[in-house]
Amino acid sequence: MSVATRNEISVDAPVTPPRVVRQRRVRPGLLGLAVLLIALGGLGAAFAVTSVRSTGSYLAVARPVEVGQQLSAGDLVAVRVSGGQGLRPVPTSQLKEVVGLRAAVRLTPGTLLTAAQLTDAPLLGPGQQQIALGLKPSQVPARTLHPGDKVLLISTPGNNANAEGTAPGGGTRFEATVIDTATPANDDVVVYLALAVRDVPAVVVLAADDRIALVLTRAA
Repeated sequence: MSVATRNEISVDAPVTPPRVVRQRRVRPGLLGLAVLLIALGGLGAAFAVTSVRSTGSYLAVARPVEVGQQLSAGDLVAVRVSGGQGLRPVPTSQLKEVVGLRAAVRLTPGTLLTAAQLTDAPLLGPGQQQIALGLKPSQVPARTLHPGDKVLLISTPGNNANAEGTAPGGGTRFEATVIDTATPANDDVVVYLALAVRDVPAVVVLAADDRIALVLTRAA
C-alpha cells in the first residue's frame, strides 16, 4: 500500500494493479487449415518432382496413316514427353512390337501413338473372303484407294449384249471393302477386297470375263 499526500496530510491510497496482457487463444480451425496448407504444398512439390522424373521417350506419328494401313518405322518418330499421365503413349522401346500392326483409326502427324489406335485383327469380317481384282488405272475410281474404303462392284454387259445394250446379269451389285492395293510393274492396279462369301463365285466369274466396274461409295 502506498501513501498519498492531500493538503500535506498523508492518507493511504490503493496500489494500481499491474496490467495483465491478455493471451490470444489459438482457434483449432485455423490450426487445422494451416496444417492442411502445409500438406498441400508438400504434395505439390512431390508432384512436380515426380513429373520431372517421369519424362520419357515415346512414339509419335510422323506422317499420315490411313485406317487399315500397316505401320512402318518411317511412320513414327521418337519424342520426349514430361508426365503424360492418363495418355498411356507407346514407349520408344516398343517400336518393333508396333511396326506391322494396322491403324484402327486415322493417325495424324504430331500426335502421340497409343495402343488403342492399333490392331492386329484382319480387315476381313465374319462371313467374308478376300479376292483380288486387276484393274487398269482408268478403271480405278480414285487416285488412291485406302484400306477401309467402301466400294460397289457392278456387273457390266458382256459381248453378247442384245440390241438394247443389256445382257443377262448386267447391273448386279456387290458391296465390298478395300483391304489393300498394289501396283505391279505393268502399271495395273491390284485391289484386294473383302467380299461376302455368297458373292465371291459370281464376282470371280465376272472378273474373269472383264465384266466388273468398281465404284467408290465411301472413303475411310
